[in-house]
Amino acid sequence: MAEQINYLPDSGVVNLPYSIDAEQAVLGAIIVDPESLNLVATQLKEEFFYLKEHREIYKTLRNMLEMGGVAIDFISLLEQLKKNGTFDDAGGKEYLTRLAKNVPSTKNISTYTDIIRERFYARSLRLAAEGIIKDVNDNLVDTNILLDRAEQAIYDIRQGRDVSGLVHIGKVIEEETYSRLTKITDPETADDYKGIPTGISGLDKIITGLNKTDLIIVGARPGMGKTSFALNLARNVAVNSKKTVCFFSLEMTRDQLAQRMLSNEASIESEKLRTGELTSDEWRRLADAGRHLSETQIFYDETPGITVPEMKAKLRRVNGGKVDLVVIDYLGLMQSAKKTENRVQEVSDITRNLKAMAKELNVPVIACAQLSRGTEAKGKSHKPALADLRESGSIEQDADIVMFIYRENYYKTELDDGTDAENAPDPNKAEIIVAKNRHGSVDTVELYWDGKFTRFASQDVFR
Repeated sequence: MAEQINYLPDSGVVNLPYSIDAEQAVLGAIIVDPESLNLVATQLKEEFFYLKEHREIYKTLRNMLEMGGVAIDFISLLEQLKKNGTFDDAGGKEYLTRLAKNVPSTKNISTYTDIIRERFYARSLRLAAEGIIKDVNDNLVDTNILLDRAEQAIYDIRQGRDVSGLVHIGKVIEEETYSRLTKITDPETADDYKGIPTGISGLDKIITGLNKTDLIIVGARPGMGKTSFALNLARNVAVNSKKTVCFFSLEMTRDQLAQRMLSNEASIESEKLRTGELTSDEWRRLADAGRHLSETQIFYDETPGITVPEMKAKLRRVNGGKVDLVVIDYLGLMQSAKKTENRVQEVSDITRNLKAMAKELNVPVIACAQLSRGTEAKGKSHKPALADLRESGSIEQDADIVMFIYRENYYKTELDDGTDAENAPDPNKAEIIVAKNRHGSVDTVELYWDGKFTRFASQDVFR
């Protein structure tokens, strides 16, 4: 006996957007012309289909294609569906025959595919909205968590829309590479395509500046100068390049960050800004530095335990969504927007979403990260390596650039009592070790560290 197709939704939510005709047309076109499956395989996922039976038919077709050597035709498809338990013999023959007979035209399969995808995304939005409304009505969860979930739900739907097939290298070279090279050599458009200078010439030579869509990790042990280095880069980008910078601090307050920047800008010892013991000349310099920094586009956020969706929502509201650099201090204090089993999985989710955010917003993202104690156990040489990144190997995997801050003087307490002053480490010497560079070589840059003003600078400035 032929089986009846159930047209009710699995979700229990009625009046969801769908097109049975488009779904039947796509499946019918593939049955009539199996080669057409190659045209839609990268555009359609099984979950895009509204009907369970259609999902099973498409899944079976995809599996047959991926197995290789298995001919796709009416008989072979029917046998596979019978094995899967999707249809019995009579019901399968009847429905597959109906699909094959009712397809308007196999040439329009791409159009039918677009309709299925659009309906799927509309359904996803509807179901996400239903879930948000239910959470609000239940009143069992904190509002901030609700906002996180809502933002993440919409973001996940948006991510799924980016479905593209293979593109021939000739088209990429002509339409993308040559176009970018033309614009990067044109003085009027070059700034939009070149990396933003860090203000440290030696570092810029290695990483070619801060490039859009890059996730850049700055790792160091506590007290080595991660925050200072991040603030220095933020200041250089905002002041020298006149760019918009958003600095997310999960450890320090906005006031503390502003004090650090003022100390650097006015060349006033940071301790004096904490005690208020300033001379009249220092007050004047402080006022000048304050006016100078106030003219820049630097924005601070001190939300503790912030998530990536929260971050994106805030970035879209800054300067009309036009942000040039995002800095996060630091990665270890961030939280995932979704539930995970352990901290390693949570950090993996965070770094993956930070990289996705960098691509989506087309902006470089700098994230500070803490190194493990493994650097302490390396004997006399404590220089960090990629294996020293804490909590997850995904940090190294997802990052485009990984750089470490190293100051030999940081470990001065380990010097022998008999070490003479001449051989003691230089307290002003620092190194930036570029340990991973997806765009080029790795190398080390020597910097000058001025602890009084929490400032890193190129050594040639002080020669």
